[in-house]
Amino acid sequence: MNCKEFERLISGFMDNKLDYRTLIAFREHIEACPDCKEELVIQILVTEGMARLEEGNAFDLQKELDKRLLEAQRKVRFHSGFVYVGMVLEFLAMLAIAAIVLWIIWK
Repeated sequence: MNCKEFERLISGFMDNKLDYRTLIAFREHIEACPDCKEELVIQILVTEGMARLEEGNAFDLQKELDKRLLEAQRKVRFHSGFVYVGMVLEFLAMLAIAAIVLWIIWK
């Protein structure tokens, strides 16, 4: 992912609408690119900070950023767990089919 792609995806990230693969690439890019991380911080400050300040609520930028990144990490882990379980079930199904075929052949 390059910086232009990252910038286009910020609003999707903010709205929690990025798919699994895009979210992984987004998180990897933010860890490697300090300029894009700064841009994300600015976007969070503008969207969330202004809304909260208008409501009269206090706003902690670092806490909000950490919360959003942690939420993204949980989403990736959750999806990765499903992928892993799916692979295990697929492997077991192939073993069962192989066992049935061998049983029919040797019968």
